[in-house]
Amino acid sequence: MTTSWPPQRTARRPLAPRVATPREPVDPARIGRRVVRRRAKGMDAGAVAAALEDARFDARQDSRHEDLANDVRGPAELAEWERIAQLLADAAPGTVYDLDTDDVVQAELDAAAAAVREAELREAARIAARADEVQALCELGTLEQTEPRTGDEAVRDWWRYRIGTTRISAAR
Repeated sequence: MTTSWPPQRTARRPLAPRVATPREPVDPARIGRRVVRRRAKGMDAGAVAAALEDARFDARQDSRHEDLANDVRGPAELAEWERIAQLLADAAPGTVYDLDTDDVVQAELDAAAAAVREAELREAARIAARADEVQALCELGTLEQTEPRTGDEAVRDWWRYRIGTTRISAAR
């Protein structure tokens, strides 16, 4: 059996275009604080004090390296260890660190949830405004001449929902 060389090219389907989704920018300091909190979970004051000493040692070692001069994660980790050590020093003896009882962590979680709610409200307002615009274009008879915009799928879904609920309430 003989085969031709080079192998025959077959018709390939083009790859689907990748759609880049917007991503949250990376914050090394936030990552460092989260790592420290995960490691500290369940530690008592003595274990946190030992981890704080290790973090101080690492900070001294890092200060000797020029490439780590602009690093914000190391100092953020050290500050978080210091904060947790102070939190446990002020607490009753035998208390262990828990994320659920840390007021700073809970405030950050509340702020993140509020930001998500705000983004959802902004998106709903944008969809409603575009739906009103589409309705005005429809009433003017110029909808067919209008170029669709990115996100008009959500407007169509909104209209379908609105028309469906209108029909349901009219049938009652």
